[in-house]
Amino acid sequence: MTETIAGEIAAPRTAKDHARSMLKHAVLIAVSLLMIYPLLWMIVSSLRPTEVIFRTPGLWLNELYVENYSEGWFALSQAFDWYLVNSAIVVTGAIIGNLISCSLAAYAFARLRFRLRGLWFAIMLMSIMLPIHVIVVPQYIMFNAFDMVNTFLPLVLPKFVATDAFFVFLMVQFIRGVPRELDEAATIDGAGHLRIFGQVLIPLMIPALATTAIFTFIWNWSDFFTPLIYLTSPDMYTVPVALRSFLDATSGSNWGAMFAMSIVSLVPMFLAFLFGQKFLVKGIATTGGK
Repeated sequence: MTETIAGEIAAPRTAKDHARSMLKHAVLIAVSLLMIYPLLWMIVSSLRPTEVIFRTPGLWLNELYVENYSEGWFALSQAFDWYLVNSAIVVTGAIIGNLISCSLAAYAFARLRFRLRGLWFAIMLMSIMLPIHVIVVPQYIMFNAFDMVNTFLPLVLPKFVATDAFFVFLMVQFIRGVPRELDEAATIDGAGHLRIFGQVLIPLMIPALATTAIFTFIWNWSDFFTPLIYLTSPDMYTVPVALRSFLDATSGSNWGAMFAMSIVSLVPMFLAFLFGQKFLVKGIATTGGK
């Protein structure tokens, strides 16, 4: 009887099942191609002369025009690697700030007991729904009063005070899934809060920390609005603002060079996602399951 049940469970797939599976994969492939088409078009356009880009919108290349990359690299007031370094400085500071401040705030919300903890946690969660456009004016006035405009400080300093509530919430959920018995055992051994945080929780929080680092990298590397407000000197531009400099409303825009440098700017994000994908998926999956 057991063999009969097993045979029924492992029954061969019918032609209808195969047809349904092929149709599902065909639809998925078609949707994937539709979603990736803009990226493919930008790659192809970066290998075409500017005057040809919008006259031939397809993906077929008649000739390779690689000069766009050399022209775009030296088209602005500084070589493009200058702007890559600027973005790297901002992103590195943002990652360090978020990892330190958000993890400390998450530990406080998840493990410490203090007055109005629930209220402050609720206010922190509500700040996620607050658009940046609401606070950009008072922030600009404040940083301008401290003479920090046209520096990287307005882009980095807020990260050191746990302003990204999403990452605080992510780490709080992760820490709540760690058994409190580990904290109690460390307390019996004479450990204080900093030692518990640094030696017990931090090693267990690697997936959540990696998720925070990857998302911070992607969001700040591609951020255009905030650097546009605070960085006024062309030598201080980050990559997104520098790419905007290729467009000129009063004269011809160098679309080919802009597309070429856009491809260059996408490489760090692609590598970050490629090498951090394992930690990203693990961090989101384990946090969401708590």
